[in-house]
Amino acid sequence: MDPIRVLVVDDSVVVRKIVTDVLSSDPAIEVVGTAVNGKLALTKLDTLKPDLVTMDIEMPEMNGIEAVRAIRARRNRVPIVMFSTLTERGASATLDALSSGANDYVTKPANVGSVAQSMESVREQLIPKIKALTGRPVGLGAARPAPAPVAARPPAPRSVPHKAPAVLVIGSSTGGPEALAKVLPALPATLPVPILLVQHMPPVFTRQFAQRLDRLSALRVVEAVDGTPLLPGTVHLAPGDHHLTVRGTGRGATTMLSQGPPENFCRPAVDPLFRSAVTAYDGAVLAVVLTGMGSDGRNGASVIRDAGGTVVVQDQATSVVWGMPGAVASAGLADEVLPLDRVAEAITRHLARALPPQPAPLTLATGAHR
Repeated sequence: MDPIRVLVVDDSVVVRKIVTDVLSSDPAIEVVGTAVNGKLALTKLDTLKPDLVTMDIEMPEMNGIEAVRAIRARRNRVPIVMFSTLTERGASATLDALSSGANDYVTKPANVGSVAQSMESVREQLIPKIKALTGRPVGLGAARPAPAPVAARPPAPRSVPHKAPAVLVIGSSTGGPEALAKVLPALPATLPVPILLVQHMPPVFTRQFAQRLDRLSALRVVEAVDGTPLLPGTVHLAPGDHHLTVRGTGRGATTMLSQGPPENFCRPAVDPLFRSAVTAYDGAVLAVVLTGMGSDGRNGASVIRDAGGTVVVQDQATSVVWGMPGAVASAGLADEVLPLDRVAEAITRHLARALPPQPAPLTLATGAHR
């Protein structure tokens, strides 16, 4: 199998060298060129025809966001991975790039002076994403052919009947920001259940992402805070570097944040949320797994189905990476495998079976009879 051809775009000579050296150390990847700004990248894109582009955000002449827009305006679908900083400004710019057509992002090492640490940080983040976005098996060299896609299996027979959902839980990763920006705005503000959401994303980014989704949606979207009561119509997004789970049961359920060990190499992770929702709501859970690399959510989906919950996943054709939803579907755990533009309708349909929210108890005025 031919190596993955990568174009590295960054105005920093130090970063270009680190990225080039790291990628060149993997036999499945070949750096075919570099560029110091978006304008030069457009020229080299035509001549080098790379399989993937890594793109800095802040560059002279043409920045990364402008370059992404120009590439997509040419109807060029080459995967683009942005290089960002863990700052408010970097998070905002990265989300702009994703909404403009970039596929994913990695965060720059905070201290590029430590070359060894910088190289390891880039290696851990970037190489798996390059392989996932280009359809190569993660962790395998160029000599091993990629396996054929695994087809979705029909859902396994149920030992427990379907339960009307009392909560909606959603998990996503690579490609998730844009998928969620399509699904959540298509949902009505009158959803009768609380919503909890895990998107694999670092700190700072999740706060900005919650604000963006809140502006787009009729639903209220917030970055989750520990101990918040779970009420219908509010989306609680897991903050970066924290697992989001459910504490308590039923009407007394609240959010719970923790920094327990990563699961599936992730924190926040989808599986802890899914498991806790089953316990809190006695299996009355509607779970949705959207585009993302890896298999986070598969084990939690199994627990949900075994307890009488419902699982919906995004299909391969509309996923940026069919890792997470594919893992659920190939295990026979998906009740429905749907294109992205049908996911919101499925959520609304399944939640029509949910019990209507109970009215809040009347508050008696001062001096009223008790």
